[in-house]
Amino acid sequence: MSITHMSGRIITEVDTEKRSPVTLRMLAEQLNVHVSTVSRVLHAAPDEQLRAASEATVKRIKELADELGYRPNPHATSLRTRRSNLVGVLVPRLSDLVLATIYEGIDEAAAEHGLSTFVTNTLDVPESQRSRTEMMLGRRVDGIVFGDSYIDGTFLDWVTGKGVPFVLVNRRVPGHPSVTCDDRLGGRLAAEHLLELGHTDVAVIAGEPYASTGIDRTGGFIDRYAQAGITVRSNRVLQSHFDAHGGRAATEQLLTQGPPPSAIFAVNDFAAIGTLGALRDHGLRAGNDVAVIGYNDTPLAAELPVPLTTIRSPMHDMGRGGLTLLVQLMRGEPVESRLLPPQLIARTSTTGV
Repeated sequence: MSITHMSGRIITEVDTEKRSPVTLRMLAEQLNVHVSTVSRVLHAAPDEQLRAASEATVKRIKELADELGYRPNPHATSLRTRRSNLVGVLVPRLSDLVLATIYEGIDEAAAEHGLSTFVTNTLDVPESQRSRTEMMLGRRVDGIVFGDSYIDGTFLDWVTGKGVPFVLVNRRVPGHPSVTCDDRLGGRLAAEHLLELGHTDVAVIAGEPYASTGIDRTGGFIDRYAQAGITVRSNRVLQSHFDAHGGRAATEQLLTQGPPPSAIFAVNDFAAIGTLGALRDHGLRAGNDVAVIGYNDTPLAAELPVPLTTIRSPMHDMGRGGLTLLVQLMRGEPVESRLLPPQLIARTSTTGV
């Protein structure tokens, strides 16, 4: 039978389940340190713990807490610190692999800072954005990460008035802190690749009109063609949902206009997959009859029957960077938006090889 000594009393396995919960004061008394030191070590983010005690003391506190099965009381901690250590994350759809990968980065970085996250879907519906945000505010989150922002920023102006720190990931909005891929540069990279292959009659599956991702990727692409002296005609630029169904529908519309373009840039890999399907159904071969390029470099892109040329965006790093920026805001530190570099990944859908 194992025996544990705590606060001058002998406890055996028989009465372990009956004992009172281990408290911060119990730990402090056994270690002969102040209870506030124990609290700061066990509740602070890892990078802040050494400000509360020496490395040796931090180690002793953590070891004893683990040995005795200490469990923090989230409600009591929140009341004591006026912080919940909780971060809310809003995305259009977590089923979207891009957004899921970004969220993994957010959650990973949050854990490193002693924070917990929870995520909710808004389906890009403004009413849902507001109601889900109000729900998060009701849960007293310390900060919010938005992955579903509209370019006009009206909703974010309302959030600003609530006084909770927030950052944007994936999509940017002028005047609000964000961590995004440099999507204008990504659009330029797609254009330069197609120009090098000799494509002058090109089309764009441009995404949703309210999202900076589609706006910036399309803008960078069209501007690069304009610099080469080539105008991308307005009827060659079609809006679409950011999914395979949207890409297919837009490509079907494009193919009704007459002869197909020699190349199509879809501002999202899933829209590009829809484009590949529509071309196949019309007897056109991607990479030979029509070049196709997507965006994000999701894991599916390299595994398709016709491997997809795409612009790789640093999705995981975007999530990590967004959470790090939020932590800086929560500490009252000045922050600047960040643009992460994209990279062209050439495959068969444009090279035909």
